[in-house]
Amino acid sequence: MSSYVITDARKVTTKRMLDMKRTGEKIAMLTSYDFTMAGLVDRAGMDVILVGDSASNVMQGHATTVPITLDEMIVYGRTVARACKRAFVLVDMPFGTYQGDPIDAQRNAVRIMQETGADGVKLEGGRPILDNVKMILRAGIPVCAHLGLTPQSINQFGSYVTRATDDAEARTLLEDARALADAGCFMLVLEKIPSTLAAEVTRAIDIPTIGIGAGPDTDGQVLVAHDMLGLNMGFKPKFLRLYDHMGEQMTESVGHYISDVKTGAFPTLDESY
Repeated sequence: MSSYVITDARKVTTKRMLDMKRTGEKIAMLTSYDFTMAGLVDRAGMDVILVGDSASNVMQGHATTVPITLDEMIVYGRTVARACKRAFVLVDMPFGTYQGDPIDAQRNAVRIMQETGADGVKLEGGRPILDNVKMILRAGIPVCAHLGLTPQSINQFGSYVTRATDDAEARTLLEDARALADAGCFMLVLEKIPSTLAAEVTRAIDIPTIGIGAGPDTDGQVLVAHDMLGLNMGFKPKFLRLYDHMGEQMTESVGHYISDVKTGAFPTLDESY
């Protein structure tokens, strides 16, 4: 399989992503949580690397994204930002760090920017948190919004079903999207909503939209790296395309290592000092 050749090694910025929407160039986004993985993803030519609060699931083994803390997200964000030269590094604001007082939301966003070296923050929700979004933007921090299935609200939703399938919720989502774009957000993630609605939102706002389980007509796509590489074995939602089977390969390689150690085949004299 051939890979996409990156000919422009310049740092990806909010302006560049807006230009990509205007010219019809799709935006590629992938998660990373550590220095080594982020360096590989950046070297491949990724446009945006998301330090997702999905680290709560992928890296820490929690059932939801709710338990991860601000301090933990800052550690993940710092290690990823340190590895990236081209990609725009976006850090999720974790549950409870932006939904309350707008000043607290701004203070927490400032911490992320100062202590990680990231390029922007992402948060979930629409008009109910619009004042908080504006306060963060007032500090000069790029904000990516997130609508549709918002995993931090899973305890309220009760399941991970597709969102905005009825007319009322679809209208609310579209109005939220317009409000967030008008407020100054530079990008909007749309998760697990009907593809027709995602296309409508993408046409209705001037900022780029990034889809996950939202069809092909958004301005870009995002997946969790561990999912698309097959490291998170057993997780196979409809929207996920597997690009590799690294979990199986790693298990097999580790098995070979165990066998070599047990039989004395490793190390050889050539591998000794």
